[in-house]
Amino acid sequence: MSSSEKIDVYDVPLHVIHLDQDDPKKCSARRMSKHGHAILHKNTRAAPKRGFLLDPSSGILMGPDDMKSISRGGAIVALDCSWKRLDESLESISRHTRLEGRTLPVLLAANPISWGKPGRLSTAEAFASSLYILGRKEQAERILSCLPYGPAFLELNQMPLEAYSDAKTNEELAEVQWEFFDRPE
Repeated sequence: MSSSEKIDVYDVPLHVIHLDQDDPKKCSARRMSKHGHAILHKNTRAAPKRGFLLDPSSGILMGPDDMKSISRGGAIVALDCSWKRLDESLESISRHTRLEGRTLPVLLAANPISWGKPGRLSTAEAFASSLYILGRKEQAERILSCLPYGPAFLELNQMPLEAYSDAKTNEELAEVQWEFFDRPE
């Protein structure tokens, strides 16, 4: 690990509950772990007890209202699983953790599997988005630097990410996303 990749003591702890449901060669969570940016857990009971679970179905946005918990050491946890098995995987996780579910405002994926699709982010893209929104831009850039599509993700989403990080409340964040993307009907 190079000095630029070392974990800063002020970094938000990132954890991944890894269910081995995807192609290991395309797994951004494994790459993040290899570079020291996240801790992988094969067992849901090993996940942190305090923090937020990135859950696209939670209905509560990750945003400014969560900064206090994060600044007190709360972790961000992602579930690395197949999009096809998301519901059953989330159900399993909810039985074993007390993490608060959070979803992300609309962003476009830059990963090769889901390029350009709204919300179909890789684990690394989801982590980076959360960090960027919470004002941890350097950490977000650092974790994306280990992915060939990392810089493209930031470039593709630059304007919404900046606007999201400027939001003062989650309510404001929820409205800002519709300035960039079509509101669902």
